[in-house]
Amino acid sequence: MQKNLNCQLATPCPRLRIVAVVLAAGTASRMGGRPKCLLLRDGQTLLNRLLTALEQAGIDETVLVLGHNAELIQDALSARWQSSLPGQALPGMPVHQVLNSRPTDGQNSSLHLGLAKATNLQPQWLMVALADQPLLETDDLRALIAAVKASPMGTHMLQPWFDGQPGNPVMLSEKVMSDLLDFSQGTSATGKPNPQDLPGGKEWRKLNPQHCHPWHAMNPHFQVDMDTPEDIEALRAKYGIDLTWGTLT
Repeated sequence: MQKNLNCQLATPCPRLRIVAVVLAAGTASRMGGRPKCLLLRDGQTLLNRLLTALEQAGIDETVLVLGHNAELIQDALSARWQSSLPGQALPGMPVHQVLNSRPTDGQNSSLHLGLAKATNLQPQWLMVALADQPLLETDDLRALIAAVKASPMGTHMLQPWFDGQPGNPVMLSEKVMSDLLDFSQGTSATGKPNPQDLPGGKEWRKLNPQHCHPWHAMNPHFQVDMDTPEDIEALRAKYGIDLTWGTLT
C-alpha cells in the first residue's frame, strides 16, 4: 500500500475521468516473437490481469493498441469474457481495440494511435500503460491516480520513480495529449511526419521539464516489465513469481 496523498484539487477532491492506453502492439523480438502480454501469472494473462486492475482502480475506459500477434491477443481477451460464471457480471470497463498495422514503426506510433482514439473519449487524464508488467496491483494504480491529484500546480506529466529509476504507467494531462496529437496530425511543406519520428512522452518532457513531476513510489512494481527470457528468470529468482506460456502461445 502507498502512503495517503493530500489532494491539491478543489474541495471536495473531485473524481477524475481517466482513460488508459495499453500498448501491446510490439513485435517482442527479444522474447522470440511471442506476445509478452500473454504470459500467465497464476493462470491469468498479464494483459487480463492489467485490465482487471485498471477497472478496479476506477479507470473509465481503456484503449488497447494491438499489432503483432493481434489475433492471439484477441482470442485471449475473448476468453476473459467467456470465463465469467453464469449470473456473474461481465467486466464493466469498456475496452476499445485499435490496430497498428505497422508496429515496427515503434512504440510512439502505437501511442499516437491510442491517443487519437482516447481523445474522443474525453479524458481529463490519460494513463499510458505497458501490457507486460507482472507486479502491478490495483492499489499501485490507485496510488498513481492519487499522486496526480496531489501533484504540484502546473503538472501535466507524472511518472513513477523508484530507487532512482523511472517506471510505468505514465500519466498525461489533456495538454500533453493535445500537444502530441497536434504534431502527428499537422502538416508541413513535406507532408505529415514519418510515423517513426512521432514524439512521445520522453520528447514532451525534454521540452517541458517544468511541467513534469517525478512521483516517488513506495515499491518497484512500476519498474518491472518482461522483455527477455532472462527477465522471466530474474522475476522468479527475486520475487518468487513464476510466469509461464499458455496454450495460445
